[in-house]
Amino acid sequence: MSNAYANAGVDVEAGYEVVERIKKHVKKTERLGVMGALGGFGGCFDLSSYQLKEPVLVSGTDGVGTKLLVAIEADQHETIGIDCVAMCVNDILAQGAEPLYFLDYLATGKNDPQKLEKVVAGVADGCVAGNLALIGGETAEMPGMYAENEYDLAGFAVGVAEKSQLITGSEIEVGDVLLGLPSSGIHSNGYSLVRKVFFEQNSYTLTDQIEGLSETLDRELLKPTKIYVSALLPIIKEQKIKGAAHITGGGFVENIPRMLPEGTAAQIQLGSWPSLPIFDCLQRLGEIPEQEMFEIFNMGIGMVVAVAASQVDEVIEKINEQGEAVYRIGEVIPLKNKTVLFDEEGK
Repeated sequence: MSNAYANAGVDVEAGYEVVERIKKHVKKTERLGVMGALGGFGGCFDLSSYQLKEPVLVSGTDGVGTKLLVAIEADQHETIGIDCVAMCVNDILAQGAEPLYFLDYLATGKNDPQKLEKVVAGVADGCVAGNLALIGGETAEMPGMYAENEYDLAGFAVGVAEKSQLITGSEIEVGDVLLGLPSSGIHSNGYSLVRKVFFEQNSYTLTDQIEGLSETLDRELLKPTKIYVSALLPIIKEQKIKGAAHITGGGFVENIPRMLPEGTAAQIQLGSWPSLPIFDCLQRLGEIPEQEMFEIFNMGIGMVVAVAASQVDEVIEKINEQGEAVYRIGEVIPLKNKTVLFDEEGK
């Protein structure tokens, strides 16, 4: 079978090598609840040790979009797996879930064990940062579907929360304060536009360093998406967060309203957090209106949380204790339609 399969473009032995290479990376993600080792038909996780009265599983799935094309073109695969984990785990964190485990799906045109090990090592690094166990996955060699050097990556995160402690946004009320946790850069959304602006419209290459940026484009564009578990989970467990929005595709405009109850809106104070140079470059080189920028990108804020005004100082202190910056970026206001309004600083 191996010879026939090899003639069809599938290298079974290379697939086995990938599995062997990634085992050491998977092992470092083990946590309480993991049952069995890598290689079974399904990954098992024991919830009984968490002693929850009404446990609710919260799941999320995502990929990293066309950021993959940047990683492939740059031949830099070490951190793209972190992006995949972050996109999934930040979503379930916004629902109030403690992350438990992760599975990945990696499809490629040709198995390159060394390259795929780097990708999965990044996934494992993301799992360590988010305190998830990598309990399974799929690596598929698909000649004809992808070019030999191409691959696609998707992930699936599962967490758990006490039913009564899920974050739904229903308790958000007028006067609550919106806090923003900074992003590391573009994160993993908007890369189709990013690539068009830098590479098509302005003919830059990945090794160019644009005025205003401290690093070459490849390093800037491949900065991994930030994972907010360590910064937010402690205060989530203390039930101090009324709502949370992971700022992904759709930027501020699409994501913040997802956490708001009817009859409320978000008023954002522009200039209340540091601007990241990469967004200034994108806006300038792409001639993109500021409103559109907030409809596409995170603009320097990767997660927004709503907290009671009386608890703002305490929440900021606890987030800072985890080594994370946080900014007071706005408040919840009364308005018929759930939307986001922007105010200039000082107005």
